[in-house]
Amino acid sequence: MARKFFVGGNFKMNGSKASIKQIVESLNAAELPTDVEIVIAPPALYLHWAHDHLKDTKVELAAQNAFPKDNGAYTGEIAAPQIKDVGATWVILGHSERRTIIKESDEFVADKTKHVLEHDLGVILCIGETLEERDAGMTLEVCNRQLDAVCDVIKDWSRIVVAYEPVWAIGTGLAATPDDAQFTHHEIRKHLTEKLGEEQANSIRIIYGGSVNGKNAASFNACADIDGYLVGGASLKPEFIDIVNSRQ
Repeated sequence: MARKFFVGGNFKMNGSKASIKQIVESLNAAELPTDVEIVIAPPALYLHWAHDHLKDTKVELAAQNAFPKDNGAYTGEIAAPQIKDVGATWVILGHSERRTIIKESDEFVADKTKHVLEHDLGVILCIGETLEERDAGMTLEVCNRQLDAVCDVIKDWSRIVVAYEPVWAIGTGLAATPDDAQFTHHEIRKHLTEKLGEEQANSIRIIYGGSVNGKNAASFNACADIDGYLVGGASLKPEFIDIVNSRQ
């Protein structure tokens, strides 16, 4: 089954109006492929500005988080209706920094995922293991546990992109080898097949994140179960466009 290639750029807590203006202008001026879904996630403060200045309709916007309530006394949080109101169409959920620093549980990530989907927003669902878990041979156990929490509450995954991000590779300059990444992606899809059925599992895009950059992105192209990338630091640089074009 053909799955449209997906490249997301997670700016994290980086950027200013000036630097994001430069990124948006670069995307506006670039010749972008039509067969790649491109999503950038600036900090929430800049989502509205980015939406108003992005001229290329091939580029969509994602929020980096959402709270599972429509409104209320939840200081510092943002709601799915607010995310839609400023023109974003995706939300990143379950990122390792939210799981490890903010201590979000698998169940809380699943609750947020369900809520966001109910508002017709897409979800980039992040999963992945720490270095200690990898060294203990727990990679698949961790990934499956994180997926299972979402499988328990969501049966239609048509608006979910799974981002496998080995925590030990995020921001370290280290990346899994193409063979290692393909093996893990294949096992993730196998597990989703057991939980959701073969047809749906084969349609789910599973993208790789973990120090993806302009130099190594093309090395994953031959991997049958790698359907794109979630890019961190490199999404703030001109090489992000090289990553978007890496399959051309």
